[in-house]
This record gives sequence, structure tokens and C-alpha cells, in this order.
Amino acid sequence: MTSVLISGASIAGPALAYWLNRQGVTTTIVERAPELRTGGQAIDLRGAGREVARRMGIEDAVRAAGTGEKGIEFVDATGKVKGAFAADDFADGNGPTAELEILRGDLARILVDAVADDTEFVFGDSIAEIDDDGDQVHVVFASGTRRTFDFVVISEGMRSRTRRLVFDDADAIRSLGMYTSYFTVPRTETDTDWAAWCSLPGSRSLFLRPDSHGTRRAAFSFMTGEQGFDDLDTAGQKQLLRERFSDVGWEFPRVLDGMDESDDFYFEGLGQVKLPTWSKGRVVLVGDSAYCASPISGMGTSLSLVGAYVLAGELTSGDGRFERYEATMRPYVGEAQKLPPGAPRIANPKSRLGVRVFNAAVGVASSGVVRKLASRFTSPPAEKFTLPDHPHKARV
Repeated sequence: MTSVLISGASIAGPALAYWLNRQGVTTTIVERAPELRTGGQAIDLRGAGREVARRMGIEDAVRAAGTGEKGIEFVDATGKVKGAFAADDFADGNGPTAELEILRGDLARILVDAVADDTEFVFGDSIAEIDDDGDQVHVVFASGTRRTFDFVVISEGMRSRTRRLVFDDADAIRSLGMYTSYFTVPRTETDTDWAAWCSLPGSRSLFLRPDSHGTRRAAFSFMTGEQGFDDLDTAGQKQLLRERFSDVGWEFPRVLDGMDESDDFYFEGLGQVKLPTWSKGRVVLVGDSAYCASPISGMGTSLSLVGAYVLAGELTSGDGRFERYEATMRPYVGEAQKLPPGAPRIANPKSRLGVRVFNAAVGVASSGVVRKLASRFTSPPAEKFTLPDHPHKARV
């Protein structure tokens, strides 16, 4: 019986295990964290990604766990609304707020629950060494455990440590010149089920979003040519953000205080992953570790779910496994990595004049007929892919 080790228990990893299990493959998922990471911001399912969820039978569960976000309001530094896009303003939920919006951690939990009976999970460990002898892959874990598998799939983040054990990824990440943070703050009586985006001079922004847990998800972002902020410890990163956003009123003081108290704070430099190949021998990449498109694309979840579906079909189909996987996915990835015109700079202007122009443009774009035209630029290319009709049936 074929055995597959999957490194990473977020989105693509459990989704891949689901489809492999249906074909009689023995799956093991190793996760560096001591338990399933249930934090994170809102993500969405669109187009082919949504179809994968439907074929998995989890679409209703995703809908039930949705954030309830009604749309996005663009506000100035005083909280005055300059323009708004409601979720139901766009056909098939393909506007800035998708029909299926869910927290990353909630989707991860749904996916893990879907495979819990058929997949072995190893938390609090990671891959330290990989030896592919051409017939099998011999793995040494950080804990010292040694095991052998037929294939290893790396399903980690953009800065995957395991990827470096196999691939030359020195130039894999293309920086977008932007840092962002994610954390949870308490909900107040003034909060609504609308998301709020505020752009500030100095290429800064705050994004506040509702969730289904009685709290609020926040994201401070800023653009800069400086590097190395990823290397600061959490206290240093929080102090950096406080220094950059302490000159603003409205909700900013409250969010800064909530950031200081948050226990799920995450900070990263945004980028995209571009590699000449996603496989080497019996080791293959899927999800962000292979082709991260960045949160700005709105396509990360769809790429992970679709990539897992396609890879499972090709891995178990015989000859040309990974070649067909790449040939099928690369056009879709290419479309996903084409960011909206001017992004991310357009929503993070440098000057006060730039912010005023952006807010005015949002006001025009959110009105009537213009709103429909704007959807062509705000909707990710989630529909530009037709899922292969893999059988995904259990083998006898």
C-alpha cells in the first residue's frame, strides 16, 4: 500500500490527505506546532476552490462557520465611510467579500476533522533530514524518529524550512515590499458585520474584519524598502507597529491596545513564491510552499485546495505524476499571481494627497454601474480553471 508523508496541517495538507485516503493511500501528517493552529484571518473560497470543497462534502460546514461579513467599507482616518462594497453587490459572491468567508483556523479544523479517522497526525515534530533513494524516501524527524515513505509532500508556508532540505530556494520568494500583521482584538458595541479598510499617508493601512467568535480580526500593514523586520521578536514587531500607527485616532488606539494583549499575533513580509519546479524525485510541493500568491491575491485558499485535488489525482494515477500536476496547475497559478493593477501600492499611497485620491476613487467605484465594472479588477481569477475529473475512488 502506498504511503505518503505530508508536512503541514493547515489547508493543503489535510485536503490532500482526504483525496489520497479515498484512493487507499496511507497518509501521515506531521505538524511543527504542538497542536492544530486555529488562529488566523478570514480567507475565502471561490471558483474552483469552492468546487473542491463541494466535492469533499464540506461546503455546508464552511458556510455554517462563515464570518458573516456583509461587505467592506473604506473609511478615512476619522472613520467616515468613503465607499462601500456589499457582498451581495456582486454576482456569485465574487466581489471583495466572497460568498464563503471563513477564518483560516476554522477551515483547517473542518479539514482535519474530515480526515481524522483515516490519517495519522504527528504534532510537535518536523522533518530534519530527507533521503530519497529513488524507490522510497527515508525521513529523520527533529525528534530523532526515523521512518520511510513512498512519497513526501511539503505543504507548508511561503518560508518553508523543509523545502530548503530538497530544493534550491535561495531566490524563491519575490518580495512585495510590504509587511503585515494579523491578530485578534475584542469586539465592541460599535463593531458591525462589515469589514473596514483605512489607508493612511506613509503607505500604511488598517484592515478590521468581523468573525464568528465574538471578536474582531485586525491587520496592520505598511510598505517600505527596509528589510529584516521579520527577524525581530514578537515584542519588537509589536513595538514597531505601535510606533508607526500611534499618530492616528479613530479605532487605532483600541486596536493597538488589543494587539499588545493578543496571544495570536503574527507578522510577516508579504511575497510570492516562484520556483522552476515543484518536485524533485519523490518529494513534491503543494500550496504556499510551492506557489504562494500572497494574501493580496485573494487566491491562496483556492490554490491550496485545487492543488491538493490535482496532486492527489496525479500522484496515484501512474506515469508522469508530478509532470502532469505542474502542467495542470501552472497556468492557474500564473493567473493567481497576477495581482490587481497597482497592487499593493494603490491601496497604500505615500502622501496625504494620494490617500484622498484613493478614497475618492473608491467612492466612485462603489457607485451603481461603475461598481459592476470595478468588479473586474477586484475579483480574483478563481473561475479561470476547470477541475480535472479524477475518479478519486478507493482502490481495492
